[in-house]
Amino acid sequence: MKNSRSLLGAALCATLFAARSAHAADTDSAATTSPAVAPAATSAAAPTTANTPAPTGLWERSSVFGDIGGLRPILADVGISLGLQETSEGLGNTSGGTRRGVAYDGLTQLGLGIDGAKALGLTGAIFNVSALQIHGNNLSTQNLANLQLASGIEADRATRLWELWYQQTLPGNKVDLKIGQQSLDQEFMTSQYAATFINSAFGWPTLAASDLPAGGPAYPLASLGLRMRAQISGTVNVLGGVFDGNPAGTLSGDTQQANASGTRFNLHNGALFIAELQYALNPAPSGDAANTGTAADPGLPGTYKIGVWYNTAAINDPRYDNHGYSLASPLSDGVPAQHRADYSIYALADQMVWRPAADSPQSVGVFARMIGAPGNRNVLDYSMDAGLVLKAPFNGRDNDVAGLGMGYAHFSSSASGLDQDVQYDSNPNYPVRSGETFFELTYQYQIAPWWQIQSDLQYFVNVGGSILNPTQPSQRVGNELVLGLRTAITF
Repeated sequence: MKNSRSLLGAALCATLFAARSAHAADTDSAATTSPAVAPAATSAAAPTTANTPAPTGLWERSSVFGDIGGLRPILADVGISLGLQETSEGLGNTSGGTRRGVAYDGLTQLGLGIDGAKALGLTGAIFNVSALQIHGNNLSTQNLANLQLASGIEADRATRLWELWYQQTLPGNKVDLKIGQQSLDQEFMTSQYAATFINSAFGWPTLAASDLPAGGPAYPLASLGLRMRAQISGTVNVLGGVFDGNPAGTLSGDTQQANASGTRFNLHNGALFIAELQYALNPAPSGDAANTGTAADPGLPGTYKIGVWYNTAAINDPRYDNHGYSLASPLSDGVPAQHRADYSIYALADQMVWRPAADSPQSVGVFARMIGAPGNRNVLDYSMDAGLVLKAPFNGRDNDVAGLGMGYAHFSSSASGLDQDVQYDSNPNYPVRSGETFFELTYQYQIAPWWQIQSDLQYFVNVGGSILNPTQPSQRVGNELVLGLRTAITF
């Protein structure tokens, strides 16, 4: 733990020095690299770089308030951009679960982005800060008892800091470094097509949310760390970073409440190392060819990623104590054995498989993602999600999107082995967890550039891997049908 803390602290200092050196060496370099674009439900403000006049009509402009009486253009001239978005949804289960009912939950996001070149003369620099206001109730906690949460914005009620970072592009514009409080689900393990869906499994993978301490540095939590992105060629990028291993700073109680304000900055919970290799197939043309539309059709685009993470923090064994007894045994002291570290490997693919023409808004894309971890030290040993997305499904509805997806989370041999031990020692009718599967059918209806409504249907099978219903202990939680409606408005 001490070595991990020292390593992470040294790495952070090294990044600050590199960022300052880059600015000193190249104050006349090209434009900055923009931050990664986040899914609609978790986006942060980015510096405004376009000089084209924005539409002023209510139904054509990109936000409800437009230029706010000229304020936004004034701020943009000095490199400052503001973002405000409200996502609200109502979800209800008509069957299964621990009980039936409806829940409302919502997320308000505020983001501030600063272009360092315009604001401070720091060429290649970007500053970003974002905050979350989470309200309402969570259907998954309240009614479902499922593993793969019905909504990616479900979280404890709070007003909290989310991300706070500085990014510096190095000379040559091939490498950029980011340091500060970061949420890994904004850049790592992301799927363009999976972002269409509402279920949490299509954002931060279920295995990572289950096996990493406090769910890992992902919404609504973030960790201090540094990230490097390098462009190896026109089609190959490398993404890597090191972060504090536990964004909550504790493993006991409600980990979100342990860091309810998002300001518990710490470097004392081990280090989480992560690296990702990205390959772009048939990337879109850039430069003059893209702007003039003269480039030939490069083919159907796709993105393929493979990555690994390694967490140096100690992790509890799901089945055995320090004396080799099962945690379900009367002979056990109840203190789990510990493993020195944890790791995982993942891969994902986004691929467009059909479009009638290169300039057509209509297309069909598919995605698949799988992540695995050792079963002797984790509750889940693999999870996966996949789906199909149809853009512009109807004539005249160019910005609508329809999708069909599924997700699966598998319990490890250690987790199911503990269930078998409970069966043997105390309860012959105790269920052995296996895996949970869900399916999602969704449609995004774009009313205006700033307003989207999304209808959603989800069906969960073998809920929680097949767990007992706490309200009816003699029965297992039944399969669940969940219906919902989400609206997202950008102000």
